[in-house]
Amino acid sequence: MNPTDPPRPQLKIRRVHLDTGRENVVIISRQSRALRPEIFRGFSRVELRRGSKALLATLIITDDDTLAAHDEIGLSEPAFRRFAEPVGSLVTVTPATPPESLESVRAKIRGRTLSGPEIGAIINDLAHYRYSDMEIAAFLIGSASFITSDELLALTGAMASAGTQLAWPDPIVVDKHCIGGIPGNRTSMVVVPIVAAHGLPIPKTSSRAITSPAGTADTMEVLARVNVGVEEMKTIVAACKGCLIWGGHVNLSPADDILISVERPLSLDTREQMVASIMSKKIAAGSTNLLIDIPVGPTSKVTSATEAMRLRKLFEFVGDRFGRAVEVITTDGRQPIGNGIGPVLEANDVMAVLSNDPDAPRDLREKSLRLAAHLLEYDPQLRGGTGYNRARELLDNGAALKQMQKIIDAQGPSKCSTQLGSLTFDVKAPRDGIVSGIDCLRLNRLARTAGAPLDKGAGVRLFKKIGDRVDQGEPLYRVYAFDQPEHDLARNAAAADGGYAINGQESNGQQSRPGRAEP
Repeated sequence: MNPTDPPRPQLKIRRVHLDTGRENVVIISRQSRALRPEIFRGFSRVELRRGSKALLATLIITDDDTLAAHDEIGLSEPAFRRFAEPVGSLVTVTPATPPESLESVRAKIRGRTLSGPEIGAIINDLAHYRYSDMEIAAFLIGSASFITSDELLALTGAMASAGTQLAWPDPIVVDKHCIGGIPGNRTSMVVVPIVAAHGLPIPKTSSRAITSPAGTADTMEVLARVNVGVEEMKTIVAACKGCLIWGGHVNLSPADDILISVERPLSLDTREQMVASIMSKKIAAGSTNLLIDIPVGPTSKVTSATEAMRLRKLFEFVGDRFGRAVEVITTDGRQPIGNGIGPVLEANDVMAVLSNDPDAPRDLREKSLRLAAHLLEYDPQLRGGTGYNRARELLDNGAALKQMQKIIDAQGPSKCSTQLGSLTFDVKAPRDGIVSGIDCLRLNRLARTAGAPLDKGAGVRLFKKIGDRVDQGEPLYRVYAFDQPEHDLARNAAAADGGYAINGQESNGQQSRPGRAEP
């Protein structure tokens, strides 16, 4: 501002207890004395300034004085947290100048290939919340149309550089990642303690659920605290050789979290965007050797071997360019892994496997052993081909369970309830026969409808898998919920489509009357 210009009118900050998700939102009164709201009618975004500090936000005009008085500006919880100025502080508000990088977004929509610096500027503005959801969607759609190899590398590098970048003293730091889509697939929580018990560092950062009934972080949170900062994470890994924490708390590739939150409602999930998303976080996490699990099945994210091969080549291409050893394997994605879908049920499966419980789900145990074997083979001291035997030894002799307890103790106790939902119903087989198919997407949605992951003890417990014989009226699975509305919604959803096929025929299943969960 020119020193000779008249001082701009100012408003006092008011904290408004509104959770606006990721987006910065501010509120001014229609009767504002300092600002005329009609000035802002042509602008969806405004800029707040106090000294050298600035914040871009979406503006809402209100007639409710409880949200903002005539001399105040209300900041939603995300905006208040990011602006980090006390209540009552004076700020100036002006129409926001659009970020310069939006010109590159428009160029991408018109079909131009972007340079590395252009992509870097876009990601930097994204990470600093300078884009609206509409502008983020424009970038995603433009990138989904086509993206070159150089653009993919630039996007991955820019996303990895936008947040925290971890470095470890060990020459080999291993990690694994599943591209998702398979219910109950909590192999990381078995693999990490096995690998850490062997002595290879595996600092595992995981995501929370966005559209699924549980992410690894949601499930681990049943057992231990997952909101761990960077320095504490390093201390835990130094003591335990591994951790299982929420990646969002250590700010790895923050632009990726923003992009994902807009991608999902638009059902945008191109191969290139998926690879950039996963690899940016693993590069930022300091991994040197990465195992990628691609489940393949009719209702998983990847439905064919050809599609899996194309995805594998992209992961290998990016890994090579960033100096990471990447191994990609395909696994069976025809049905859920384990017996539970939902945080508490999945945590119970994990601990049953680590405890060598005879009733533990065999598929979760076996898949975890195979994945751990691949990671253990990166140890130069281990003879080739002995990774599986070593993984099984560490699981069978209790070393993995002991290591998991050490990690849980280091991360701190969980504050989450481990109780299952008290409202239940069973979905039963409508005919005799053999289970010939399970719709993973349908069961994911059903568990989420029942309340998972917000309600940790909500979800689905499976009784039958593909190949199992069933008799008419025999339970296929049980649904757990805490509240009647979620229970009723899940029951109606299961009645419309139970997600199981018997003898090759889709079936809605039969339901029992709602009841209370067994103790």
